[in-house]
Amino acid sequence: MPFYQSTPKLLQLVFSKLFWHGDRSKPDIYLTFDDGPHPDITPWVIQELAKYNFKATFFCVGQNVQKYPEVFSQLLHEGHQIGNHTMHHIKGWESSLKDYVKDVEECRHFVKSNLFRPPYGRISPKQIKALSPHYKLVMWSLLSCDYLKGLNCELSLAILKDKTQNGSVVVFHDSVKAEENLKILLPQYLQFINEKGFNCITL
Repeated sequence: MPFYQSTPKLLQLVFSKLFWHGDRSKPDIYLTFDDGPHPDITPWVIQELAKYNFKATFFCVGQNVQKYPEVFSQLLHEGHQIGNHTMHHIKGWESSLKDYVKDVEECRHFVKSNLFRPPYGRISPKQIKALSPHYKLVMWSLLSCDYLKGLNCELSLAILKDKTQNGSVVVFHDSVKAEENLKILLPQYLQFINEKGFNCITL
């Protein structure tokens, strides 16, 4: 299991301008989903959340919103929050400042939100400085690793349960790459946080 499934506190301190977790004194969980919308997977996620009346935040890739506007509209209709995840899911570390900001702003035409999460969590200090006046830059405290091929779902779920606490920001992916693991992990994790009495709310 990757060491970064639970984000190191040192990393959170170094990049303190980024949002890593919510209020630790309140029993709130922030479920987030990256890389969608997808015509089949995203509606399935919406159905799973609806079983508990949970709301989540979906960080959407602009080109996917462009392809599947009806799914994007469903997210809004069901009361979920949306966030910017760039237009083309580009890596900040491999992009110039100009190109990165341009891609984020292009996505903003389709995803009208002041929430932003960098794909792969890769963003440079210069990119942070350029975007932070305009966006709330959201990272995470727990990563499901649902995108990993050959993931030990039992171990991943155990870590998620063990590390979940007030204010946790948890990442899943409504994408083809993550679908198999997502459909194992998500129902069990939702049942867990419901039984523990956590509130699942949007950012």
